[in-house]
Amino acid sequence: MVEKFDAVVIGGGPGGYVCAIRLAQLGKKTACIESRGSLGGTCLNVGCIPSKSLLNLSENFHKAKNFEKIGIEVGSLKLNLPKMMKNKEKAVTVLTKGIEFLFKKNKVTYFKGTGSIIGNNQVSVKSSDNKEEKIETKNIIIATGSDPVSLPGVKFDEEKIVSSTGALSLKEVPKKLVVVGGGYIGLEMGSVWSRLGSEVQVVEFLDHITPGMDREISNEFQKLLKKQGINFNLKTKVDSISKNKNAVTVNTTDEQGNKKQFDCDVVLISVGRKPNTNNLNLEKVGVDKDNKGRVKVNKHFQTNIKNVYAIGDVIQGPMLAHKAEEEGIAVAEIIAGQSGHVNYDTIPGVIYTSPEVASIGKTEEQLKEKKVDYKVGKFPFMANSRAKAIDESEGFVKILADSRTDRVLGVHMIGPHAGELIAEMSVAMEFGASSEDIARTCHAHPTFSEAVKEAALSVDKRQIHS
Repeated sequence: MVEKFDAVVIGGGPGGYVCAIRLAQLGKKTACIESRGSLGGTCLNVGCIPSKSLLNLSENFHKAKNFEKIGIEVGSLKLNLPKMMKNKEKAVTVLTKGIEFLFKKNKVTYFKGTGSIIGNNQVSVKSSDNKEEKIETKNIIIATGSDPVSLPGVKFDEEKIVSSTGALSLKEVPKKLVVVGGGYIGLEMGSVWSRLGSEVQVVEFLDHITPGMDREISNEFQKLLKKQGINFNLKTKVDSISKNKNAVTVNTTDEQGNKKQFDCDVVLISVGRKPNTNNLNLEKVGVDKDNKGRVKVNKHFQTNIKNVYAIGDVIQGPMLAHKAEEEGIAVAEIIAGQSGHVNYDTIPGVIYTSPEVASIGKTEEQLKEKKVDYKVGKFPFMANSRAKAIDESEGFVKILADSRTDRVLGVHMIGPHAGELIAEMSVAMEFGASSEDIARTCHAHPTFSEAVKEAALSVDKRQIHS
């Protein structure tokens, strides 16, 4: 007998599993299909969570090497990479099992297998041993995420030519690592292996790193990473990548036409991601996609087929786990007859290097392009007492506010715990706060958050401590 559901979510990543749980909370009989064998998607299994674990562990290792300078004598220091990797895997396992528990708690039916749409109200689930099961549903939500993109003619072997997935599981520290692409993921993974002892070269086609970021922050970020020992080759194109038994060769050409060859142990290709819409049967059932392979949706996340929805990396917008989660909740509420929505102007972005980088809202470049009259407030962590006390005083907070209304339009920061500090500005911007509102809010002393208050004061040129 065919099992019937109110909603079936295809994909158990941050968008999919959150959507499934919210649907169940709203009284809908819900199923979630995941092919990986564990829930959490790319983010939890081979993305956000394991990378943050390695970023934290590698930073601790790097700090420990400098303990003597601050009066902590620990003797000789040794890296045990297999043990570090086991620690990372433990974090992943605990969290994936946690989602399974949440499914049971909320009565979400979990199917392990590959889901495909075989009709407006019918989904097929094919298990790893090729057994097929058909289920019926009133609503279908596509939440299948994205996959890493390689360069033309270059295939990942996840040992010497790696994507972000392979970069999380290297069996030894490469003496030389080339990172192709100067975006979030490449720089995070480059930081991990640099701290553990790799000589890192970043090759970027553009004239700056982290495309789309406020340029002043991007420039400061590059300067600090260079100080940490990461080398940058900007305005440089990769011509070819070849490997032999022991090494990889990356051939490049810069803007002036100069050829340069990089010989390395591992090359990480981090040039973007593509929506994962393979095996969904979308063409056969008539779901429209755009020229980038993304599923087309309206403002209610509906495809051209009324009861088929799509969220997360398979649709337009930043490929961020928290963006997918917000869309998952919005879709669940829309299906339940509520007014779910996502405010795309207040989605923060964070790079978890050291120091961290975080941003929300418009950049200066975007405001100039739109001819918006704005004011700028900046405050350096060098003048923040908490940052100075723990010797983490690099970076600054920058607030952009409308010249006429004083409404906060964008916030960009690089410095200690920036990924946590940005949350205050997410809330402030969601409520339409002015820089004056932030400036007149009492912040505890001594905290990093005082830098946010001082940056807000600086919008009106009345900061106290700089």
